Amino acid sequence: MIRFFRSGNPLTVLLLFIYTLFVKFYYLLNPSVYLADGSEGLVYTALTAWLEGLTGKSPIFFTALAILLQFLQALLLTRIINNHRLFAKDTYLPAMCFLLFTSLLESWNVFSPAVLVNTIMLWIFSGITDLYMRSSARDVAFNIGFALGICGLFYFPAIVFVALLFISLLIMRAFRLAEWIIGLMGLLCPFYLLGTWLFLTNRWDAIEALPRISFHLPMITNYKVWGAFVVSLLFFVTGWIMLQRTFNKMLIQGRKIWSAMAVYVLVAIFIPFFSASFTPAYWVLAILPLSLFAGNVFWTITNNTFANALHFLVLAYVIIMQYFSH
Repeated sequence: MIRFFRSGNPLTVLLLFIYTLFVKFYYLLNPSVYLADGSEGLVYTALTAWLEGLTGKSPIFFTALAILLQFLQALLLTRIINNHRLFAKDTYLPAMCFLLFTSLLESWNVFSPAVLVNTIMLWIFSGITDLYMRSSARDVAFNIGFALGICGLFYFPAIVFVALLFISLLIMRAFRLAEWIIGLMGLLCPFYLLGTWLFLTNRWDAIEALPRISFHLPMITNYKVWGAFVVSLLFFVTGWIMLQRTFNKMLIQGRKIWSAMAVYVLVAIFIPFFSASFTPAYWVLAILPLSLFAGNVFWTITNNTFANALHFLVLAYVIIMQYFSH
């Protein structure tokens, strides 16, 4: 199984689609409506209201849409990774890991602001990979900031990702204050446009509906949440440790991108704590960059038998949590 995903053969996309249906079939059998917990932004509320008007509050529609988005995210992630040669050869292992690890927890397969933000974060990831090669990165910094602002309109605590922008600028480039300021201007731009539209349409009262950022440190008692978090974190740490074997042999750009992705994972882990109410569903934001490190675990293990055994161990855990636990 692993050797098929290790390959960069375009026909692997078909296998990846079948794999998606397999690991997420339980969620299609037991669909859920979209997530709304008070942390969502005005644009997400408007989007779900529009979709609900088209299809009704159909659980199967919203769950299928979430899974389709995750499949497309896996393909886009693969394209970015292969274009920048983060692995020695083209591979679909990170895509496989993304689909596998998002299946660890039911709430990671619900249509939510985080699923939409992950799609936009791929644009940001692509922008971060371009920072190193640019003589001037003001336009890239603005685009990343603008994308982060759009993320905030779907899920307001996502603006905490501005820390990723600033740290990435430090990692990828020499410090230039103008790029930092332009990135911050890009972040504020979507909110300025939204405010202008609300003012011109006499809907200024909607500003009061914007969520607030507040820090929460909840007591997590659900064993499924702990299981998904620990398994994911274990693969992240293992993937980072294994990466050190070849880290010094990489091109400078590759080393910087991997370092930025490690920061991405850490920032994404903390973002749900800034929600109006803590929801483990938003940890899916960390699974997107984490899948690179999980993919590196399977890439580094050259023994196919051991790699397959590890894969089936995680897959068995997913199936048990889906069908045989309550």
